Amino acid sequence: MKILVINSGSSSLKYQVIDMETNERLVKGNYERIGQPGSFLTHKVNDVKRRFEHQVKNHEEAVKFIIARILNRHYGVMKSLDELAGIGHRVVHGGEKFKKPVLITEEVIQEIEKCSELAPLHNPNAVAGMRACQKVVPQIKQVVCFDTSFHQTISKDKYLYPIPYEYYEKYGIRKYGFHGISHEYVSKRVAELLNKDVKELKIVSCHLGQGASLCAIKDGKSVDTTMGLTPLGGIPMGSRSGDLDPSVVTYLIKKSVKPTQGVEDLEKTDHKELTPDEINDILNKKSGVYGISRISLDFRDVELDALSGGHHATLALNHFDYRVAQEIAKMAVAMGGIDVITFEAGVGEKGILDREKICSYLGIFGVKIDEEKNNCKGEEIEISADDSKVKVWVVPTNEELMIAKETYKIVKE
Repeated sequence: MKILVINSGSSSLKYQVIDMETNERLVKGNYERIGQPGSFLTHKVNDVKRRFEHQVKNHEEAVKFIIARILNRHYGVMKSLDELAGIGHRVVHGGEKFKKPVLITEEVIQEIEKCSELAPLHNPNAVAGMRACQKVVPQIKQVVCFDTSFHQTISKDKYLYPIPYEYYEKYGIRKYGFHGISHEYVSKRVAELLNKDVKELKIVSCHLGQGASLCAIKDGKSVDTTMGLTPLGGIPMGSRSGDLDPSVVTYLIKKSVKPTQGVEDLEKTDHKELTPDEINDILNKKSGVYGISRISLDFRDVELDALSGGHHATLALNHFDYRVAQEIAKMAVAMGGIDVITFEAGVGEKGILDREKICSYLGIFGVKIDEEKNNCKGEEIEISADDSKVKVWVVPTNEELMIAKETYKIVKE
């Protein structure tokens, strides 16, 4: 049987079909510019990529067109929908309600919508994908997997913020954590590679990309993570600030407020008061590596500039690597030690210099990497030196396979 995995964005819809007997990905695709002029689909089977210029107004039309491509006798991967056991969706925020993947019902969708205030850029789009599938293939069971659910094992003393407790009671303000699907997959996979039970290991999983987070995994469970109430918290990222002194925000707001005196002079300037949405935009889209480097949120661009002597690019990368190393140390405190460090996602899998620099800070834990082994990109490989006290691995993440496995498990029940 096969599982269709969907990751729905505001104007895009990414999908894969995975064969559950072999864990093989049969097709990978992405519908882009949904509801905009020039919408198109890329559909890749084996190494053959096809592009379809096809205008669609919404996610429902996109799903209908995708299903037709999947069933096409020339470049499809199924003869009929009878081969499709279920559809798995990724949702960023499940709040405190969802501690594991669940079968999609109307009640579940309504609960996901309630969490949209905490993930306004993600949850509504995921719901759009679910609604579209319900209309196009209503006979197929659907399952939702949450990025937050893996972190529901974090204890209350670790996920609470030191602010008045009433804000947790009233608004649910607490650390939730994200990238849980990736962290869970990588922890299980590295345990397999080490031929050990994941419950025997203390793992620091480093999901490093334009979005980035670390997770401390002990006994196979998340015991701490870096992202917080939203995916903005934790380490600096491509364009997100990560954790800050909270006064940075209030100070910026105060600096932007017009004083009561000298109004006639202000009228001659470009003075503009910052709104909460504008502050949010600064911290999410103009900060992190991009904010310091002044170049790009793409680490590859920043690295190229740093290699040519770019001062701000070098500062940005040094800051990022240092902060990651700091957080690895914090994760060690949460677990009482480290057995394994994993690197995954774009920077984690391809950032040779970043991995080397991060690990250079961790000699206090006996971490040593082999430079020759580390000279790789996108491979599943151990990069620690023979005498390293901590194993260091690069493990390319596979969130889609994790979603497919959880979906298949539930639809078979």
